[in-house]
Amino acid sequence: MDATTIVLPAAPADARRPSLPLLAAVVPVIAGVVLWVVTGSLFALCFAALGPLMLVASFLDGLRTRGRERRRAEVESDAAWQRAERELEQLHAQELATLRRREPDVAECLREQPLRGHAPVGHDTAVVLGRGARVSRVQARGGEDERSRAFRARTQRLEDAPVSVPLGGGICIRAPRPVAQAVARALVAQLCLRFGSGQLAVCGDAAPEWALEAFPHVGRRRAGFRLRVGDGDEPVDAEICIRMPGEEAPEGITTIVDCTVPHRARARTPDGDTAVSVEAISARQARAIGARLTARTDDEGSIPDRIGLDELTPAASVGLLAAFGRGERGDLSVDLVEDGPHAIVTGMTGTGKSELLTSWVAALAAVHAPEDVAFVLVDFKGGTAFDPLRRLPHVVAVVTDLDAEGARRGVGSLTAELRRREAALAAAGVRDVGECTSLGRLVIVVDEFAALLQEHPELGEIFTDVAARGRALGMHLVLGTQRASGSIREALAANCPLRISLRVAETADSRFVIGSDAAAQLRGGVESRGLAFVRRPHDGEALAVRIALTDEADLLAIAQRWEGHAAQSSPWLPPLPARLPLPSADRRESVVLLGLADEPLRQRQPRVGLASGERLAVIGGPGSGKSSALRMIASQLPDAVLVPADPEKAWDAVAELAGGSHGPVLCDDLDVLVGQYPADYAQLFLTRWESIVRDPAGTVIALSRVSGPLGRLVDALPRRALLRLTSKVEHIAAGGEPAAFDRNRPAGRAWLDDRETQLFQPDDGSRSTPATVEPDPWEPSRRVVGIITPSVDATRAALAGARTTHRIVTLEQGGPSDGDGGVIIIGDPEQWRAQWARLQTVRTAGELVVAAECASELRQLAGVRELPPYARQHEDRAWSVEAGGRPRRVLLA
Repeated sequence: MDATTIVLPAAPADARRPSLPLLAAVVPVIAGVVLWVVTGSLFALCFAALGPLMLVASFLDGLRTRGRERRRAEVESDAAWQRAERELEQLHAQELATLRRREPDVAECLREQPLRGHAPVGHDTAVVLGRGARVSRVQARGGEDERSRAFRARTQRLEDAPVSVPLGGGICIRAPRPVAQAVARALVAQLCLRFGSGQLAVCGDAAPEWALEAFPHVGRRRAGFRLRVGDGDEPVDAEICIRMPGEEAPEGITTIVDCTVPHRARARTPDGDTAVSVEAISARQARAIGARLTARTDDEGSIPDRIGLDELTPAASVGLLAAFGRGERGDLSVDLVEDGPHAIVTGMTGTGKSELLTSWVAALAAVHAPEDVAFVLVDFKGGTAFDPLRRLPHVVAVVTDLDAEGARRGVGSLTAELRRREAALAAAGVRDVGECTSLGRLVIVVDEFAALLQEHPELGEIFTDVAARGRALGMHLVLGTQRASGSIREALAANCPLRISLRVAETADSRFVIGSDAAAQLRGGVESRGLAFVRRPHDGEALAVRIALTDEADLLAIAQRWEGHAAQSSPWLPPLPARLPLPSADRRESVVLLGLADEPLRQRQPRVGLASGERLAVIGGPGSGKSSALRMIASQLPDAVLVPADPEKAWDAVAELAGGSHGPVLCDDLDVLVGQYPADYAQLFLTRWESIVRDPAGTVIALSRVSGPLGRLVDALPRRALLRLTSKVEHIAAGGEPAAFDRNRPAGRAWLDDRETQLFQPDDGSRSTPATVEPDPWEPSRRVVGIITPSVDATRAALAGARTTHRIVTLEQGGPSDGDGGVIIIGDPEQWRAQWARLQTVRTAGELVVAAECASELRQLAGVRELPPYARQHEDRAWSVEAGGRPRRVLLA
């Protein structure tokens, strides 16, 4: 049995009727008769008469005992029932007290202030309609008599108990208007007394009519639960309305209270009808309760559960003062100039750190003009935290981790901004930005500072530099991070005296930021979101504050207030465009223009050129723009020599360039060109290129990768333009720094002279590499011609009919003819070796033609020691050697 179960006493049992002691009565009779027989005395018969007397005496004594036991059982039963009655009364009283504490009406709330926990108002929150009967949790066990059944019935019914319904279903009160309004006032007042203004907001046009305007819950825009009083169309969580008797309740209402007088009403719910005595208060009482509640809230100085930015009193427009939260002493204002100049904000994921930074920026923008303060927002937790703030004219730049290069470039530009501000102060002859009217303050807000440093560790020195020199220059840092003790250096933290911490996991982080364990002792959950501890330099201990929430309406109002005001210029130039047209001829300079360089540390984007006689290597993968770069350079050099892409033409051109004077030399895809040559040709080809790149006329070559012998040639070029490469290994092999590698670099974007450079696009009519032109077919120049080829029959068939002055024979058919016409003798290398005398005759007096497929025989059979001009195999190419002269490339077909 539990503590709420009453054990009923059993009904008293009837006393057992006394039995007759027959044996005890017979024994004296028998004994008296025996004595009479033995003694013959009549006195013995008197002894026998004692038996019946004893029988009657025993029976009478049993009746007396039975009556006494019955009376004792009745007394005990009455006492047990009295105890059960007292226990029932006590348990019902306890249950009523518990119900009234858990579900207090207005009278109970005024009698004893209800406890306000962190449990939010919800659809299942019970609202007390009044007093009535409800099922009790007290139970009775035992007893089957009529009295027990009646007692059990009384046990299950709790009279004068709170009758409550769920708030989310809505309540409609049908009664004459004065009565209905009095009942509605009581319901609303009850909820306002039970829940704070951060948990419950009362809205609706009926609030003044119902005399509810004094409650602090009325008119709030943000709260966990919105209650509408009266009718309306705005979205709410629940509503309380009134109707005249007989009118239909609005759609969606699940509780209807019909009453003519407050103590006699009927509540109808989906579970059935209940008689209830409803509570009602007058308008005067409602205003008094509302005023008392407002005064109590102000006096207690409690931290609200939720608060909106528009509910705070705007700060004065001095320094960088802003109010973005409310604590126990009212609205908390922080001046980033006096309390800073820099701040650290910490908090675990989900504690409201991004909302804090957003509200801080919005609060500053609400009272300071765009020309007085500008914001640079750096978001490294996904790229969307600061999107709502983009509409503010104060925001001059937003940097996200979605653009890694833009983030590195933007934050790196802060060094240039430091120099610019120093120069402006020096020109104005002042030492502080407060004395220079031409400079506004710049606030750099970083969300997830640790993630920023992890991606770009080199930027840590820049932030340290800004923190050290920012006070006088008007540059302020607000650094948000999950953990400050491991991500913020001591040199940086020393210049950030303003500290704000939401809930953190480690006590070391809490002590590092606010000097105590308070931030680590906050409980997790929704109630701790947005609850922060603020410690300014003059605060003895951190102050607890609820951070205000900012919505679209707040930002729209701020943007509209400063509409027409000029925003400050961005602290850095815009990024380089993806395409840059080559400037027109009248704007060109004496040097060859290459592109536009980006120097964020100096806040400039100068043109980059190639001086006369300079040498440049353009290295990039497929589609990176290296061919376009060659055409762009060639269009500016009328006397430039373009090395053809055809290996035969390129061989001839390089051979000619290596031995004579020439203008600037340009070659595209040099690595591809070298790869088409055999090893001995490639070696000689690169040797000739080494002499070309040393020529003072200048050289520009383009290639896809640097490997093998090409590395030595590229090392001879003092400047390199590294376009997009397929891997970091290739980028480093080409001479680039690891930090400069970007696999997503757009076409035409190069790393040149240790800076990003966008190369100009060539004109539509710019020069391109000459197309491949087939050489003229070979014509015999001597009367006797010998051809060395592995395809004797095919060569003979190709030449048949095309040579009318020469007879075509093979070595097997005969040698030179003494007739008038010439002769062409065709044989394979083995046949010519077998007829060495004929070979010598052709070598000394005629023309010897060696097919390109027989390159080794050129040295053995023709006696040529030097490397002949390159000729492609299996394309009817051959070398012609006349009387011991130098070989020349010819086309047999």
